[in-house]
Amino acid sequence: MDIAEIRKNAETRMDQSIAAFKTNLTKIRTGRANPALLDSVHVDYYGSSLPISQVANVSLLDARTISIQPWEKGMGAKIEKAIRESDLGLNPSSMGDLIRVPMPAMTEERRRELTKVVRGEGETAKIAVRNLRRDANEAVKKLVKDKLASEDDQKRAEADVQKVTDRHIAAIDQLVAAKEQDIMAV
Repeated sequence: MDIAEIRKNAETRMDQSIAAFKTNLTKIRTGRANPALLDSVHVDYYGSSLPISQVANVSLLDARTISIQPWEKGMGAKIEKAIRESDLGLNPSSMGDLIRVPMPAMTEERRRELTKVVRGEGETAKIAVRNLRRDANEAVKKLVKDKLASEDDQKRAEADVQKVTDRHIAAIDQLVAAKEQDIMAV
């Protein structure tokens, strides 16, 4: 493996860390309804546990209400029960075949708690990116030690990896700021 491959590998893995961080952010509730909020809720479907999106059509009725349309008649009660038992604090109601999930208004205290959660997730993502930087730098040092690269190459490679790391950390900071603003908006 040469220096270019090490850098490219590190950048790819950092991109994957940011993608995972974005996925985690969608699970954190804001004042607005978001169908992705229910992705973590699983329903018992003939003995196997499936996400709601695989047994029903999940969409938005309005900015504060998620609608769930089960594909089978008997699934409505199971979906309602799964949402109630999840730790999301949601209270679904049935209207015939349609299940409506209104998003309760968040208190100021709850908003502050969620911003702390977002910052924690952001810090975890930054740690993952920094660990990838460390791994890339160690791989370059190993090349120098094995006499496959010069010390000048090492310095240039470490500078490149640092630029990539800085860019990814800035992206994480932007995502955290945007999510905090989203949460604090009333």
